[in-house]
Amino acid sequence: GLLSIIQRLKGSPEQELRIVLLGLDNAGKTTLLKRLASEEVSTITPTQGFNIKSVHSHGFKLNVWDIGGQRSIRPYWRKYLGSTDLLIYVIDSADQKRFEETGQELAELTKEESLTGVPLLVFANKQDLVTAAPAAEIAEGLNLHTYRDREWQIQACSALSGEGVQDGMNWISSQIMNRKK
Repeated sequence: GLLSIIQRLKGSPEQELRIVLLGLDNAGKTTLLKRLASEEVSTITPTQGFNIKSVHSHGFKLNVWDIGGQRSIRPYWRKYLGSTDLLIYVIDSADQKRFEETGQELAELTKEESLTGVPLLVFANKQDLVTAAPAAEIAEGLNLHTYRDREWQIQACSALSGEGVQDGMNWISSQIMNRKK
């Protein structure tokens, strides 16, 4: 996953990227973070606070901040947004009862001044479940097409199996390369 992106950047000067990983509780953020770090994903506990994973390779450092999504923690999200290079927002595609809530949270986030112009990757997670809504339907419900102030991408995935995760990371890689130009 991350190593292939980092290897493509080989030879570039030391570059550090800050990625904030947000979404409602039980969306799969920590599973996704562990998948990106090539760690075991069979036992995950709810995040009380935050997790940070950094990957160093070929002169590149990717810092991913996974911040808990419980309602009591969400007001603190804004404190972690400064100097964010990319926002990853994770949605539980099978929890359709919470689509409105997650959409409101994402809309509020994208209004934050510290995230102006910051690229947004939405992972439509849990696509391995039969009740999962397709990514295109989620994008429509979130009104992603109205986001004119930033690059954005929605990616269907299963953090548990890893399916679709690399495609999202490839998009992040393209954003990094565009930023370097």
